[in-house]
Amino acid sequence: MNNHSLRWNVLEKKKVKDIVAVLLKNRGIKLPKGKKEFFNPIEPEKLKLKDLGIKFPAIDKVVQRIKKALKTKEKVIVYGDYDADGICGTAILWEALYALGLNVLPYIPERFSEGYGLNVETISKLKSQSSNLGLIITVDHGIVANKKVDTASKLGIDVIITDHHLPGKAKPKSLATIHTMSIGGAAIAWVLAREIGKKLKIKNYQLKIANSLELAAIGTIADQITLTGPNRSFAKYGLKALNRTKRSGLLALFEEAAIKPGTIGPYEIGFMIAPRLNATGRLTHAIDSLRLLCVKDKARARQLALLLGRTNTQRQKIVNEVVLHAKEKLKEEPKEGIIVLAHESYHEGVIGLAAAKLVEEFYRPAIILSKKGEISKASARSIAGFNIVEAIRKLEDLYLEGGGHPMAAGFSIETVKIEKFTRRINEVAAPILTDEILSRSLRIDLNLHFNQLNQGLIDIIQSFQPTGLGNPTPTFATRKVNVLDARVVGRDNSHLKLKLEEGGVVFDAIAFGLGEYRLRLSPDKKIDIAYTLEENFFNGYKALQLKIKDIKIG
Repeated sequence: MNNHSLRWNVLEKKKVKDIVAVLLKNRGIKLPKGKKEFFNPIEPEKLKLKDLGIKFPAIDKVVQRIKKALKTKEKVIVYGDYDADGICGTAILWEALYALGLNVLPYIPERFSEGYGLNVETISKLKSQSSNLGLIITVDHGIVANKKVDTASKLGIDVIITDHHLPGKAKPKSLATIHTMSIGGAAIAWVLAREIGKKLKIKNYQLKIANSLELAAIGTIADQITLTGPNRSFAKYGLKALNRTKRSGLLALFEEAAIKPGTIGPYEIGFMIAPRLNATGRLTHAIDSLRLLCVKDKARARQLALLLGRTNTQRQKIVNEVVLHAKEKLKEEPKEGIIVLAHESYHEGVIGLAAAKLVEEFYRPAIILSKKGEISKASARSIAGFNIVEAIRKLEDLYLEGGGHPMAAGFSIETVKIEKFTRRINEVAAPILTDEILSRSLRIDLNLHFNQLNQGLIDIIQSFQPTGLGNPTPTFATRKVNVLDARVVGRDNSHLKLKLEEGGVVFDAIAFGLGEYRLRLSPDKKIDIAYTLEENFFNGYKALQLKIKDIKIG
């Protein structure tokens, strides 16, 4: 990432006494109740349905239908999505319903032949295989699957939808819909499992639900959901559970990925665990990731963990190939508006990741399409301030089906309509994509002097964990800093190790990826720095260290 064009957005420019109050205000937390719950989140077991935006009558309908299924011994399918959030949610709900004694199986569609969400042919096939199939419960999808729900109804199958995506204009005619956009798919599955347990009062069932909290955390963090409010509860308590998990599959995955239990945070989920769980759904079949989460046998767990690791390595290679090809094509394309690229060689399973990499590099929304005969599949990623799913929905006459979030979406389209779509989406985007939205900015909480940086502030920062979307790691700026020493480090000299002084106080600092600044720094030039604070443990000693995000030379 090129940092040179970073615009610094300092949220609090005035001198402040109460740093904590400013950090909370910058995260939209102003009321005493919100502050209390931020530092001591309510345990997920105690979260109220109304605070989650879940309607009690819908839960009641689900419980009644589960009771009926228990009585009739009919077949029930938990029909999940093939991403980490959907896989984790499917595992949570399937384990919970199986513990109740239900005749239940999990089902994850195969991305390439069945596509996202419910599939008409799949529903018919499942019914023909089990004539006593009477209930399908979706996890992490279904809120726009109107026609597919109608198909299931005609076959005598009730559908319960659990989803957190943006709904369409008309709601599906499901038996019950558990829909909220305040938490993710896995968290909704966990809450539903919790509520079923409360109503049916099954012995040891609540313990089973508590044991799946780590999966709700993986789903929440992997899906890049804002880590404030109830999501903070799932992330915080779920991470505690994840660090002491007894699940054979997760322990094997930690070993394969060289992750040390006890040190797992949002980074490990976002960059090590989730990519492995997602890789099978992108290249082969996500059922293997589901098996890993639920497996009991240690030898089988190791086999599955190695498979996920290999698949992830393969996935990385394919993404790099798509990105290289896309960047070559971009040389011939106009350099404004939304990046829209389509090609036969683009692997359908990784186009979303390729789009994300292009957004990172060019800081423009990107839509990558995998051309496959008459119908092409598209995946979109966006930048802050541009709602990509809203823009796509304005062109409903052009695409076949799709959905998503403000920052990420997917859809299918007739290949012949791609050119027209490209032109029209850029017409929609043009007035919104202003120079300000298209300039990369660094969010800084406030300006501080070095004499304000101490162990007390580090303790405060640690109480903001887990950090992520909506609750970023507190970031500070200090102006007119003297450079006492600067040297490049790392295998390719791409990082900077610094000794900095301001107001008579000296700190060590590390600046990853900013090695090129070395030749521009000198003792007679003062610099402005944006940074986060961390503790550096070295040879048994603990010291504060600045982790530099950007440098501006005076």
